[in-house]
Amino acid sequence: MKNKRSTLSGAKQLSSRVAQQKVGEYLAATVAKNTRLAYSSDVAHFLRAGGKIPANPRCVAAYLATYASTLSVATLNRRVIAIGRAHVAKGLVSPTGSALVAATLRGIRRVNGSAQRRVAPLLKADLLRIVRGLSGIRGVRDKALLLTGFAAAFRRSELVALQVDDLSFVPQGVIIRLQRGKTDQSGRGRDIAVPYVRGANCPVRALAKWLSISGITTGHLFRPIDRYGQIGKQGLGAPSVALIVKQRAADAGLDPGLYSGHSLRAGFVTSAARAGVSGWKICQQTDHKSVQMMRRYIRDSQLFVDNAVAKIW
Repeated sequence: MKNKRSTLSGAKQLSSRVAQQKVGEYLAATVAKNTRLAYSSDVAHFLRAGGKIPANPRCVAAYLATYASTLSVATLNRRVIAIGRAHVAKGLVSPTGSALVAATLRGIRRVNGSAQRRVAPLLKADLLRIVRGLSGIRGVRDKALLLTGFAAAFRRSELVALQVDDLSFVPQGVIIRLQRGKTDQSGRGRDIAVPYVRGANCPVRALAKWLSISGITTGHLFRPIDRYGQIGKQGLGAPSVALIVKQRAADAGLDPGLYSGHSLRAGFVTSAARAGVSGWKICQQTDHKSVQMMRRYIRDSQLFVDNAVAKIW
């Protein structure tokens, strides 16, 4: 009798609101914060368009068809994932795995194409042109941010998440501890080495100068600066990286529309490939799981190498 009561009591605990809330928290932790925000926005758009949770496959397919001409295929794919996760989080069967939804997406890809917009890589020569002459406290910060983002091949979310304690200056340069990345949601972390290089645009010296001038000793490494030159206490947001890249590109006479926060990472990969760095060494810096995953950067960087037209002209 006692065991039966204990079992009933345990079942009550497992079904309690607190327990269910904990399940929700752990489910949310399976994706990065920025991804969660994007999914939340996607579901909100679906609901505003007349959708509901739970939804049936016809409802989702109709939603996709309605927005096929105004949203990119990549955005529609993400909306489908978000709608599916919203169902799973509530313990409901997701309609997004149905044959109808899959066929609708295939048809949209065929009609509209699925090529994603690709930003231009910020190559080393252009990066050095951008950071040349940057001065003042904002210039020192931007130079350190741009050179570090390029040399460590950081994603913008990784760059703004850096803390002062993540840096270890050693005789060879700096070792940056990345606590969590896009492909490391379990938080194991990894170390990235950025060596000293010759010249006025050494990423390591730029970082050291930023720390010295800013007086930052703990907390977020890169922070907002107001018009009076006052440094904020919180870290920059991920969108700020793109704004800085675009603004500094424009100041250097480059087309800001070509670049984004991802241009730093893409620029490192492209520049390294052009310099003849082996694929596995590039992967060591970028944390790509295989050379195949970054082959488009390498392929694009080699378009004019041994070009067939040049050989026969």
